[in-house]
Amino acid sequence: MTSIRPARPDDADAVLRLFDDAIAWFVTIGNTGQWGTTPFSERPEQVARVRGWVAEPGSWVAEHPEAGVVGFLALGEATEYVPAATEPELYVRVLIGSRDPRAKGTGRRLLEFAHEEALAAGVGKLRVDCYAGGTDDLVRFYESCGYTRTETFLVGEWPGQVLERPVARRA
Repeated sequence: MTSIRPARPDDADAVLRLFDDAIAWFVTIGNTGQWGTTPFSERPEQVARVRGWVAEPGSWVAEHPEAGVVGFLALGEATEYVPAATEPELYVRVLIGSRDPRAKGTGRRLLEFAHEEALAAGVGKLRVDCYAGGTDDLVRFYESCGYTRTETFLVGEWPGQVLERPVARRA
């Protein structure tokens, strides 16, 4: 059973592997617009970024007993390139899951965990942004998890989509 625990600085290499594996897979399917073709572990700015993320409060890893770290979630304030929130929120700053078959469902599980954290924080909504290019599969994934499209944005030529989900207790 996969468990979720706070991320630690020594998780950085495992999280970098998640990004490297995702990039390798993206290259095979022709999705080079999201993160390019160079592994994060070979890009000093991305290595520093991941090392910063795992050390921040609000960062979590999903860990499988046999596969190790199979997911990463960073929660906090909205990123600077998206429109500011109009009400208290929790922002999904980073979400990535493993391509390992044993990790199936980890992304959804981490998003449900984010919802629980938002409930505990007493905020009214969760927001996330993602790559809006290519096939739009990532946007549809978030929609299948209960998020609704809101604003679009560009970072240079990189197209992004902001999505939100109301935070409420289920009946």
